[in-house]
Formats: sequence, structure tokens, C-alpha cells
Amino acid sequence: MNVFGAHWEGHFDRIRADWVSKVGDEDIVLIPGDISWAMQVEQALPDLMDIGALPGKKILLRGNHDYWWCGITRLRELLPPGMYAVQNDALLLDDIALCGTRGWTLPTPGNAEDEKIYSRELLRMEMSLDRAKQLNGRRLIVMCHYPPLGEGGAKTRLSALLEKYMPDDVVYGHLHGPSLRGAVTGCIDGIRYHCVSCDGLGFRVYRLPDGPVGPTPTEGSEGAD
Repeated sequence: MNVFGAHWEGHFDRIRADWVSKVGDEDIVLIPGDISWAMQVEQALPDLMDIGALPGKKILLRGNHDYWWCGITRLRELLPPGMYAVQNDALLLDDIALCGTRGWTLPTPGNAEDEKIYSRELLRMEMSLDRAKQLNGRRLIVMCHYPPLGEGGAKTRLSALLEKYMPDDVVYGHLHGPSLRGAVTGCIDGIRYHCVSCDGLGFRVYRLPDGPVGPTPTEGSEGAD
């Protein structure tokens, strides 16, 4: 990762040191994509095992660079204990419903390919949200990889879908470097949005707020990218 700047040097060691200092075995850690540069799942296993060795219950979502991500049944068989993968579905941990999908870049007019992928991701998100609602958790948290809102908090078809289901929190990544200036972290129309790209957090884990929607903190121990 240091090809993207000196601040990435030893980034996983920095994440791991902060993680171990804050996260307990019963905590839930959200990892919304871009987990390994591997091209095949066998090549990604060392990275997955390094993450699996850290404290907490880890929830994985596929990012646009996770080319190694294989069929979900096989992937779940390969994951170490305490690590879960979400794909077009949802799970319930500690009475918290967790769901989501990768998302996609906002399509520009006339871009048929982006429109096709974005529309497909909307369907996948709705499938995941439907399943999460059926779990009847005390809290609903959604994971995306791509930002669900436009720059500056502009509404999108994805954010409109989220407002239909009204999750408590939406966690996303994807944005890095200068792009982080357009990231949204805060409460919009009753939903808390959190950009958790690791360079934006200084390679520290981030704690989601407890309780009802309200002011958003800046760091802590739940969620990472």
C-alpha cells in the first residue's frame, strides 16, 4: 500500500496495535471491503488469518478490489472462527442485525454499464435489508463499500432505499486520500453515516455510537476498512 504514499508504510501493524488496545473478544468489528490485494482466495488466506487472529467478531463485506472473493459458501467454509461474510443477506449478532452490499459508483448519464451495476446493487441491498428486518434485532447496521450518498451528502437512489428501511447506522469506505474531502460522516434524515476508510481514520479503529441517533463521535472501537 505504500505505493499510495509514505503514510501507508506499515499500515496493518498500526491498525493491529490500535485494534488490540481497544477491541475485546465480544466486540463486533465491521470491515466494509478492500481487504486483500490477492487475486485468488488461497492467496488471500494469510491476510484473512491475520485479521482472524485479532480480538472480536469480524464481519466482512466485499470491496471493488477484493478480486479473491469466491462463492459465498466456500468463503464461509474457509474463514476462521469468529469471522463472518455478508453477501445479499444478513446476520444477527448480539441482537444487532447486520447487512449490506458493495454498492457502486454513481452512474453518469449515458453510462449503461455503470447503470446496470448500480441497479443490480440496489436490488442486492434491498434483499439484504429485507432479510435484516426479518431478524428483528434491536438495532440495524448497514455496510456498504461505496459511499451511499453523493458528495456533500447529496441524496441518491441508494440513500432513498436506506431511508425506506431506516437503519441506525450506515458504514462505508472506498474513499482515500483527497477523495476523503467529499466523505460524509454524520446524521442525515435520521440515519448516521460513517466513512471508515482506514487512512481517513489514521489507521485506528472507529467506535459506532450506542443508543438512539444523535451526535456522532470521531473514533473508538467498532468498524474499520
